[in-house]
Amino acid sequence: MTSTSRAPRQRETWTSSTGFILAAIGSAVGLGNIWRFPGVAYENGGGAFLIPYLVALLTAGIPILFLDYAIGHRYRAAAPLAYRRMARPAETLGWFQIGLSFVIAVYYAAVIAWSLSYFVFSFDLRWGDDTGTFFTGEYLKVGDPEISATIVPGVAIPLVLVWLAVLVVIALGVTAGVQRVNVIGIPLLFVAFLALVVRAVTLPGSTTGLDAFFTPNWGALTDPAVWIAAYSQIFFSLSIAFGIMVTYSSYQRRKANMTSSGLIVAFANSSFEILAGIGVFATLGFMANQASIGIEELPGLTGPILSFVTFPAVISQMPGGTFFGAIFFGSLTLAGFTSIISILLGVAASVGEKFGLGQKGSALVVCLSCAVLSLALFSTTSALLALDTVDQWANNVGIVFSAIAMTVLVVWVLRKGPTLKAHLNAVSTFKVGWWWILLVGALAPIYLGYMLYERVRTLITEGYEELPQWFLNTFGWGVIGLVVLAAILLTLVPWRGRDEPEFVPWPPLQEEPASLLQPGSSTTSDILRPRLPEQEEPR
Repeated sequence: MTSTSRAPRQRETWTSSTGFILAAIGSAVGLGNIWRFPGVAYENGGGAFLIPYLVALLTAGIPILFLDYAIGHRYRAAAPLAYRRMARPAETLGWFQIGLSFVIAVYYAAVIAWSLSYFVFSFDLRWGDDTGTFFTGEYLKVGDPEISATIVPGVAIPLVLVWLAVLVVIALGVTAGVQRVNVIGIPLLFVAFLALVVRAVTLPGSTTGLDAFFTPNWGALTDPAVWIAAYSQIFFSLSIAFGIMVTYSSYQRRKANMTSSGLIVAFANSSFEILAGIGVFATLGFMANQASIGIEELPGLTGPILSFVTFPAVISQMPGGTFFGAIFFGSLTLAGFTSIISILLGVAASVGEKFGLGQKGSALVVCLSCAVLSLALFSTTSALLALDTVDQWANNVGIVFSAIAMTVLVVWVLRKGPTLKAHLNAVSTFKVGWWWILLVGALAPIYLGYMLYERVRTLITEGYEELPQWFLNTFGWGVIGLVVLAAILLTLVPWRGRDEPEFVPWPPLQEEPASLLQPGSSTTSDILRPRLPEQEEPR
């Protein structure tokens, strides 16, 4: 039987806008909010960094988030099928984005496993006095840069538990699995982290850390690198341009208010980042006070070193450290978990749509594949170095390239900007105008192109962390090459799913002429306020 004769598949939807918003916040609020933003802000002007950060949020983060929402909500599918419905050759970009999600999930789970281990360690302060040696030596057993097959049981066991939990949630689906976890988890995360921040600001020396975090260095605003850092932080923290939000919005109800939801998600994510900055630097101020040193002399202000070396050292010195540690690492685990299920939902949905697999079948195939690779690569003695390298290339090369390709393809090649603008305005109370297409189609490719050029130039000319070139070629450029190859091959595979032939756009808007890119067009008001049909089209 051909796919055209199969019955249309009913698409699952979020039960409410609240469920969608909490899930989207859960995706955006992840490990980077806690261990990346505070250090980036401190190193790029302190309080003055909030100015380029806000500009980046308004001119790049929110507009590209709206673009993801518009694509997913209008074309009712995960990234590969959504792009295919715009133009068949564009499917390859969707698979490239999903390939990046797959890669990120494989190593992201390892960091969640570390957080889960440290949650247990916090009850007896098992890391001892030398937290750096414990993390890299006793716990991870880090060796030389190599492709190691030596499994570290202390990492492998919690990693298996993480993958079992992810499999269960993805197999349960959008409402019974992903939505339920986020409806419970996100309020719990905010309450727990708020309690952590309140405790941090009452510690001796906390004001020293807060002064370091908020004191503005206005001269930094003239440094282009500071603005690039701001755009980078916004771009990476909102989970945009690699298929996650396309998938999430595809499960949103037909008449859902998309732009208002996007604004809530974006500002909630930024609020959590600022809250994390307060908590982290108040804690670092306490540590600096105890050691009678400056903030800048502490061992690590960003990344895994901050979370698994610096923070355990602080926890060991503070009153009630075991409780504080449990809250911190519990929050880190929860933030990571809500993010990874959003990443894997997009991958599972894409595989299910392409190959006609059911919800449980696609979840099983994707999660088991990820789990095997995750255990083989990131529970070994080479895990830390391999993880750091893959993360650097996936985020700073892969996702940035994906965003450039997406904005150029959608706005300039396929000319879908006006249609997507009309779609957002048809279902939303907050209307977008020609300025949105200008930001997405012109500003975004320019700043993203500069970011990509600078990063690739640096990686080629200077390498990364003094690692050998063969290691960078394998876990850096090699991983990006595999994602490109997989995207091409998956595009060539015939569609076996039931969804692709039955798609009918809704609302049934007419394609907007290119002239609507300019304000003042005679037909703009008609497009901005199209009538919504009384009933949805058959699926």
